Amino acid sequence: MDMDLVDDLELLDDYDDLEFDRFGVAAGDTSRQNKNKHYTTSAAEYRNGKDMQGIPWERLHYSRDDYRGRRLNEYMNYESLFRSHELLDSECKQVDKKGTFYDFCFNTRLARSTVVHFQLRDLVWATSKHDVYMAQNYSVMHWSSLLQKGEEVLNAIDNVFPKQYVDQPGVAFCTSVTEDDDNITNTVDLYESPNGSTRVIAGNNDCVVRVFDTERFRLLSHFTFPWSVNDTSVSPDGKLVAVLGDSSDCLIADLQSGKEIASLKGHLDYSFSSAWHPDGRVLATGNQDTTCRLWDVRNLSRSLAVLRGRIGAVRGLRFSSDGRFLAAAEAADFVHVYDARAGYSREQEIDIFGEVAGVSFSPDAEALFVGVADRTYGSLIEFRRRHRYEYLDSYL
Repeated sequence: MDMDLVDDLELLDDYDDLEFDRFGVAAGDTSRQNKNKHYTTSAAEYRNGKDMQGIPWERLHYSRDDYRGRRLNEYMNYESLFRSHELLDSECKQVDKKGTFYDFCFNTRLARSTVVHFQLRDLVWATSKHDVYMAQNYSVMHWSSLLQKGEEVLNAIDNVFPKQYVDQPGVAFCTSVTEDDDNITNTVDLYESPNGSTRVIAGNNDCVVRVFDTERFRLLSHFTFPWSVNDTSVSPDGKLVAVLGDSSDCLIADLQSGKEIASLKGHLDYSFSSAWHPDGRVLATGNQDTTCRLWDVRNLSRSLAVLRGRIGAVRGLRFSSDGRFLAAAEAADFVHVYDARAGYSREQEIDIFGEVAGVSFSPDAEALFVGVADRTYGSLIEFRRRHRYEYLDSYL
């Protein structure tokens, strides 16, 4: 399961130098600006042969292809339920992997997430094509791709108190989700209810999904399920909620009443990620059985398609805002970008090294960000959407 590149590659850099100024670079500091350049890879450098992540393969005793083969053979995917995968291959969709929808733009090792719990990877959020937030230890960090500078926006250590307003910039309210300190809050998300109000939904190891009002910070509802809840996602119309947890089955429930509407069967292990297509007709679920299943809400008796990963659990799923693409992040090394318009039969496979902390499209779908959590080569990788302007050919 968790394999740091520092365990396999030679330690070529002084790790302590990475964390200067909480991954920021002081203005006017030439030496640090040089470090900034050393720990980044631009699109031009990549086109000229530099490794996307800055890994100096020429100084190692094996090539990138050799190391990829080793990872494919040796990576151990974590499983909670040991069930046969013998029939899984016959279910999986045959996909053309030659698509290129997003081009590499920039990689920085000055911004990176840290994975605290190996099964929870939704740690990267883009609020614009220039602004990315990520979880780092007990902090929430902001990275500006325009300024190429990061800053801490929230430090949560020792600042969580039950039901208390917080006198801290950017924080309105802080609460403990459950009274049991041994339970983990596995998922938190914002959504817009049918009446237009903004609400928070949280899933916990205590088997409860809770919904909070963001205006008065009240607990509006709580629904109990038969297993620990690992992930929730609300449909675009705010009426349905997908609930995934320590079960091979996934549930769709009415968000007003908590009543189960459908049980989705097909996965072989526990699920940790889900995402709704913006049109609300398709739900994607990611599982430790290394697959992503797509479900048509008009016929939930069986999955619409099964998309297979390369080496590990599918722990992150995001649709682009225009519904054109689905990004599926494995636990390590691979992010798959599927073309929904082509029926998910074409994909771009992003091949990297390291644990994937999260993946996020920008709200305009023009950028895709991938967080890599690794002690030496942890970074934030930025991709930009490729556009084809065929109408310009008439001017040539």
